[in-house]
Amino acid sequence: MPLTNKQKIVNDPIYGFITIPNSLIYDLIQHPYFQRLRRISQMGLSYLVYPGAHHTRFHHALGAMHMMQKAIEVLRFKEVEISKEEENALLIAILLHDIGHGPFSHAMEHSIVEVHHEEISLLFMNKLNQEFDGKLSLAIKIFKGEYHRKFMLQLISSQLDMDRMDYLKRDSFYSGVAEGNINSDRLIQMMNVVDDVLVMEEKGIYSIEKFLTSRRLMYWQAYLHKTSLVAELILTKTLKRAKELLNKGIEIECSKPFHYFMSNKVTSADFNDDLLNTFSQLDDFDIISALKSWQFHNDYILSSLSKMIINRDLLKIKLDSEKFPKELTDTYIQKISEKWNVSKQDAEFFVFKGKIKNQAYNKDAEPIRILKKDRTIEDVVEASDQLNLKALSKPVIKYYICYPKQLVEN
Repeated sequence: MPLTNKQKIVNDPIYGFITIPNSLIYDLIQHPYFQRLRRISQMGLSYLVYPGAHHTRFHHALGAMHMMQKAIEVLRFKEVEISKEEENALLIAILLHDIGHGPFSHAMEHSIVEVHHEEISLLFMNKLNQEFDGKLSLAIKIFKGEYHRKFMLQLISSQLDMDRMDYLKRDSFYSGVAEGNINSDRLIQMMNVVDDVLVMEEKGIYSIEKFLTSRRLMYWQAYLHKTSLVAELILTKTLKRAKELLNKGIEIECSKPFHYFMSNKVTSADFNDDLLNTFSQLDDFDIISALKSWQFHNDYILSSLSKMIINRDLLKIKLDSEKFPKELTDTYIQKISEKWNVSKQDAEFFVFKGKIKNQAYNKDAEPIRILKKDRTIEDVVEASDQLNLKALSKPVIKYYICYPKQLVEN
């Protein structure tokens, strides 16, 4: 058999050509666990608001790896020692950082699989490490924060990491929300390492301010856009209803792996190799296909909620800086109960409230450190002369209430 050429380049609409640097990374990308990410949307149901937002977690993982390649190049130029083995581990860790995401993962994490996607990513990495004879061991060590060189974890997971660097630029590009665009090249050029800790040179401070502002705006305009938010909340309710029906012995149509997770309570302790393989069969198509089928189910709640997503005929959502009174929710629930002849408990699938939080910079988390000209290091909030950075570090909480449009129309 002819040997496969594993020195590949991938054409990316944002960065141009992305190079796959070696055969190990090529084989990881070719693995079915990773190929599944082609079928997992990066922005969930945001395409109901922004029609272009159909890019996948596969795109994002390759983009984040490309960002890491650039960061390693810059740090080496600044005489930060990174061995070939460490370079490979960094590329593998960032490539696989999102491999544990399920379809519409935030909705799934709140209704079906009660395990955070980062835990599942680690399970996938450990399984791949067995298959690849321990070649991922250092990548896993860095990913878990167990490696002595702290800056390596910061490149993968921090408030200014390669993950955020790619997803802001990519999500902004595909959604068309121009306010989210960042100058990733400039940010990477400003990186340095002091005492094995990642720092940003002082002359890059305005690029960091722009990055944090862009992140805040992307959350309000895209990730927490009220239509994206209500669609995800409806999906969560739909999955909960489907699970309820299955628990009552009422059969619903869906794929075999999806049926397993709907029928069983799954926690971290339950994940073995077989279950991980079952999870790896799940993607967006399982959910969308199920919703298409469920619109015709004879359970009124399941069919109504499914139709809302399939036909983009969503619940009304209102946002406010103040909490909505319980009396308002109770009134809406009473009206729905009478109008649709359902119990108050069932009416709660259509009327509910909650809150969302947007915090562009968390002062209590790992800080973004600024390396000043006198070689001292300061938190970006203290180093910046922009008062708005202090504002960006305060969490903004908004409250929402969702209810059927008919309550307003009639």
